[in-house]
Amino acid sequence: MTRKKVYIYDTTLRDGTQGEGISLSSEDKLKIAKKLDRLGISYIEGGWPGSNPKDMEFFLQASATTFTHAKLTAFGSTCRAYSDPSEDANLNALVASGAQAIAIFGKTWDFQVIEALRTTLEENLRMIEESIAFLKSKHVEVIFDAEHFFDGYKANPDYAIEALKAAERGGADWLALCDTNGGSLPHEISEIVTKVKAELHTPLGIHAHNDGELAVANSLAAVYAGAEQIQGTMNGFGERCGNANLCSIIPNLQLKSNYDCIGELITRLTKTSRYVSEVANVVHHPNQPFVGRSAFTHKGGMHVSAILKNAKTYEHIEPETVGNQRRVLMSELAGLSNVLFKAKELGIDVDKDHPQAKNIVQEIKDLEHQGYQFEAAEGSFELLLRKAFTGLQDVISLDSFKILLEKRGDQRVTCDAIVKLNVNGNVCISAAEGNGPVNALDNAMRKTLEDIYPDLKNVHLTDYKVRVIDEKDGTAAKIRVLIESSNGENTWSTVGVSENIIEASWYALADSIRYALLGKENDALQTASQNERKGILNH
Repeated sequence: MTRKKVYIYDTTLRDGTQGEGISLSSEDKLKIAKKLDRLGISYIEGGWPGSNPKDMEFFLQASATTFTHAKLTAFGSTCRAYSDPSEDANLNALVASGAQAIAIFGKTWDFQVIEALRTTLEENLRMIEESIAFLKSKHVEVIFDAEHFFDGYKANPDYAIEALKAAERGGADWLALCDTNGGSLPHEISEIVTKVKAELHTPLGIHAHNDGELAVANSLAAVYAGAEQIQGTMNGFGERCGNANLCSIIPNLQLKSNYDCIGELITRLTKTSRYVSEVANVVHHPNQPFVGRSAFTHKGGMHVSAILKNAKTYEHIEPETVGNQRRVLMSELAGLSNVLFKAKELGIDVDKDHPQAKNIVQEIKDLEHQGYQFEAAEGSFELLLRKAFTGLQDVISLDSFKILLEKRGDQRVTCDAIVKLNVNGNVCISAAEGNGPVNALDNAMRKTLEDIYPDLKNVHLTDYKVRVIDEKDGTAAKIRVLIESSNGENTWSTVGVSENIIEASWYALADSIRYALLGKENDALQTASQNERKGILNH
């Protein structure tokens, strides 16, 4: 059966930026636009050229860019009441943007016409028809965004339909029905779209907001009732509660219904979603369906045991279909299946009969009871597995460390650390300053280790988190420290737990270095031997 085409209209760069905490420069918008085009999006709404210089700058920059799949779209409004569209500054700015398509919104709710526009119902119809006719005379594709359409239809269906017919007479290529306040229910959307489609000839679109947590459901309902275009944003960005989330809409239509949205490019969905969040400088929601880090993550031992037999037992689609991946977490809820899955993932050849298999499960549960959390520290967890199953030895161990803090008058606090390490059987003592005790420890450790292991010069801390585990114990409570590190190519997290924050930090720091050296131990031994002859190591 031939799949029916649904055209995806992305308004992340315009409606999405109206969300709280979302701000994009013109350069940011261009980066995202290129990424959306590579995803196979049909329309990319770049902004409102007549409203601010930044959006006009974006369209000027985008004019030098070739888009393979998408039509760059400018957004604006109908002309002002009792004015000539050809003399309207906003409409002319839309034309001047050079966009291939133009979306203009107009009022379809009689209440909005009277209260917001303060004009007559007849004049509003003229504004819609003549504004679209003017734009069509410039040989561009025109989408009419029927603002507040569903509320308007419920209040006065005859006038709402008349507004759409005015747009149709003007030559609109699309009629996008907007649930602007986001308060409609799926069955209402379905019923209204069905009735509208019976009365008009122009293809319909849907533009849903998420104020009722129904934007995705309402968008799907509209398509099932005959809409052929969906407007939405990546990750559901948008004003108030956000817009319809295209990252959920696209796979639901394409993987679960007989529709085609972006074809085989759907495998790029997860990367695109996360890229948009990164450029927008907001945290990518881990529980977001399809594209979130936790979307295909399993923690319970019984669940993991089942997916090892057949992933369909606890997954509704294959994660690779949308460019995501399956993850298994280790925690006090883990079982042997979790351990075997993670070992296989790491390339460790082990089965349930291995003598250490059950021991490592119990060790993990004991450590989690003490406050460790391995689901967020996969670097430390890998070290545990390799010690248990491959006999990995710690090439670095701590003999002792000493921290000196000094505060004099109004001067800043200074911090010095002295660290005594055992490195491949050799005792090394080094001292260094830092802007705090953890930084000083890190610097002191590196002062020796970077001479022995040159690759460590590329390793740096990218994040440091502290969590009080038992707050009721006050200052005697255990502390969990999570450290994220990177070598420029890979990123890993390690964990340490203690009643003392410095000691907990040390455990996490040491695991970070050990993880960075995985697979490089033998090369480092040779370097250590050479350095010992040079007198670098202190005995």
